[in-house]
Amino acid sequence: MTELAIDKRLKMYGKKAHEICVDVPLTIHAHQFRHGKASHWIEDGLNVLQVSFLLGHKHLETTMVYLDITTEDKAKALAMLENENDKKITKKWKNLNGTLIDFSRIVWILF
Repeated sequence: MTELAIDKRLKMYGKKAHEICVDVPLTIHAHQFRHGKASHWIEDGLNVLQVSFLLGHKHLETTMVYLDITTEDKAKALAMLENENDKKITKKWKNLNGTLIDFSRIVWILF
């Protein structure tokens, strides 16, 4: 198959998949599979040098783009870990109205 034929098929099936799940981009292309695989390798514990070698990158900086994606995804996942019970606990650094506690007054009282 030619590159053009593969691209045409990806677009055709990508459009059908997008109708079922809007997370599938309409602008799907073959490089997204390579990009996805590299991101999964990093998530699975391969270091950047190994991934760079497997992808055949000449410069390590080219591979570094995959680190940004996984780091951002991890941050989003960690942010979602706060459950409903944690949200109900009063924060020790906030007043009941949501404003920050003035610690300078507390320190003055203690000393």
